[in-house]
Amino acid sequence: QVQLVESGGGLVQAGGSLRLSCAASGRIFSIKAMGWYRQAPGKQRELVASIIRGGNTNYADSVKGRFTISRDNAKNTVSLQMNSLKPEDTAVYYCNVDTNNIMGVTLSSWGQGTQVTVSS
Repeated sequence: QVQLVESGGGLVQAGGSLRLSCAASGRIFSIKAMGWYRQAPGKQRELVASIIRGGNTNYADSVKGRFTISRDNAKNTVSLQMNSLKPEDTAVYYCNVDTNNIMGVTLSSWGQGTQVTVSS
């Protein structure tokens, strides 16, 4: 099993910054991809940003230029630096990690979610 522990989040005014972090532990042979999703009330969960082991990143159009995802392969952590936050960024943010076990089977794990609220 893989456990994800998220930290960060909270309440910030529009234009402010927050940093989310997520640490993976447990039965991890290798990590394929790490990412952040978010879900606002009444909306579907959506990808915010992802990063693969080689460092290639992918961002939602709505956060490009404002959010930066990074990972530390040695520590099995992924972070999301969020700048120039907008009220529409308000959501519960979830860490997601795709891992391979020693048999090569991929497991997708989710964090418990952390609330980000941006006031106008």
